[in-house]
Amino acid sequence: MIVVTGATGNIGRPLTRALAAAGEEVTAVSRHPAAVPDGARHVVADLAEPAGLRPVLTGAESLFLLLSGDLHATGANPADIVGEAVESGVRRVVLLSTLGVVTRPFGTTRIAMRALEDAVRESGLDWAVLRPGGFASNALWWAESVRARRVVAAPFGDVGVPVVDPADIAAVAAACLLEDRHTGAAYELTGPEVITPRGQTEALAAALGAPVAFQELTREEARAAMARSMPAELAEDTLDILGSPSPAEQRVGPDVERILGRAPRPFADWAARNVDAFR
Repeated sequence: MIVVTGATGNIGRPLTRALAAAGEEVTAVSRHPAAVPDGARHVVADLAEPAGLRPVLTGAESLFLLLSGDLHATGANPADIVGEAVESGVRRVVLLSTLGVVTRPFGTTRIAMRALEDAVRESGLDWAVLRPGGFASNALWWAESVRARRVVAAPFGDVGVPVVDPADIAAVAAACLLEDRHTGAAYELTGPEVITPRGQTEALAAALGAPVAFQELTREEARAAMARSMPAELAEDTLDILGSPSPAEQRVGPDVERILGRAPRPFADWAARNVDAFR
């Protein structure tokens, strides 16, 4: 059995679907009741209470670990989840980390994620670590304003990074959960090209077949908006990358293509598949 946390999100849902299609027994975990792909069992559990995961993890072979936003906050201790996995007899864990642990190791949330990576490596379990950069699905932050006013409001309009499609992250995660050859690997996952918020706006307009304007936000305006849905520390660290990405954060990495045998999907592909969210 494979346990997938964050199973109803942008990564967990396609991952659950892929594992079930491969004939695996999958337990999909989320904080709230939700529909899951056919072939998967759904369990409601809160990762902020690791002891409550013991019944979910008992009998599982593998765990995909994706932290909810509050587990990135100061004072959280997600390493307890790894401890529960060990105690429950799990053999393998695949951790969704972040590229920032390499490119900005001293950011508040990056220090915490590096500590979690260390806990995974030192657990005695088979492991793999996925380090994506920015997600294409972060564009969903703009969905309401695009639907209401045909406007994308974002900071740093002309600064780009190679955002990665969550479906590609899910496909890499499936490979790591199913294939022993990925044990002990840390993969950096990016899209195929650097794209700016203005470029993303153009791709959304093309998908919609209608004009979409771009409105530049100040960093302060963006931080206030982001802090409503994520810990303040995570918002600050994210804005640091979006505003001043390093060469390493703008580099298109080879790992998605090396693992999947195809190029990563461009943002325009994600926009076309998810256009209904912006109509």
